[in-house]
Formats: sequence, structure tokens, C-alpha cells
Amino acid sequence: MALNFFDQFLSPTHLGIPLVLIAMIFPWVLYPSPSNRWLNNRLVTLQGQFFNRFTQQLLLPLNQGGHKWALILLSLMVFLLSINMLGLLPYTFTPTTQLSLNMGLAVPFWLATVIIGMRNQPTAALGHLLPEGTPVPLIPVLIIIETISLFIRPIALGVRLTANLTAGHLLIQLIAT
Repeated sequence: MALNFFDQFLSPTHLGIPLVLIAMIFPWVLYPSPSNRWLNNRLVTLQGQFFNRFTQQLLLPLNQGGHKWALILLSLMVFLLSINMLGLLPYTFTPTTQLSLNMGLAVPFWLATVIIGMRNQPTAALGHLLPEGTPVPLIPVLIIIETISLFIRPIALGVRLTANLTAGHLLIQLIAT
């Protein structure tokens, strides 16, 4: 059987083709292609209704400025949902258990959030670096500590997410054996 419990996290190949490539490319098949017809088939209509309902629920608490993020958040949700559903099939690979994918998604979104926050509301963004009521001698030290914690946050969250997913898979593997 399995020589090591962590062998399940190796990227599997089939006929020399890494399955991670297939898992990353397959969700594009689910996206509807544009057509010139007024009426679409049932699948495209169902997908459109799902996307519209999800976008309405997502943007309900946001102001008009936050609606610019709707397309990227919807795309991220469909991407993550489809590759995680593919991971439920037997003999397949779930790319979200890999640290590289989690960090590859976490760092750009975190960086975009920080940059947009600094650009749109610099006072409020910089205000998070210093707690209210801090004694004057501690101000330089706290600013350095808060800046370091700001930059470490996506790394820590990505590692925690990967560790939690790995622990869940390892627990299932232990129970199965």
C-alpha cells in the first residue's frame, strides 16, 4: 500500500501529464461561450441565474465603489468551487492542498487590498499601524512590529489554510487505513 501518509499530496501524473494542469484547465470548460442568439440553452440560463444571484448576495452590504470587485470575486469563487469539486472524484488531485496555489492566490489579493486601501484612505490605512493611546516612547517600535505583522499576514494565513487542509486529508487517510 502507501509507503508514506504524505504520498497522497504528491502531484499525480497520468500518461506523463500532470493532473494539476488538467484540474486547473478544466473549469474553463464550464464557462459559457458568448453567442448571438436571444435565447440560450438551459445550462447557460441556469449558470447566468446562479451568477446573478451570487453577485446580488455578494454585493448587498457593499457600497457602489465595492461593486468593481464583483467580477474578480465571482471568478475566484467559481474557480475554487470547481477545482474543489474535481478533488472529490476518485484518483484526482485537489490543487488547493498545495501551498503554492494558496500563496499564489493569497499574496496578490492581499497586496491589492493593501495598495487600494493606502491609495483611497491613507489616513485610515496608516492608522492601523498604531493603536490608540500608545505611549510616545513605544510609537517607533509598535509601528515596526505592526508593519512586520502586516507583511507576514498572508504567509501565515496561507500556511494555516494549507495545514488545515492537509490535516483533514491525513485524518481521512488514517481512518481509512
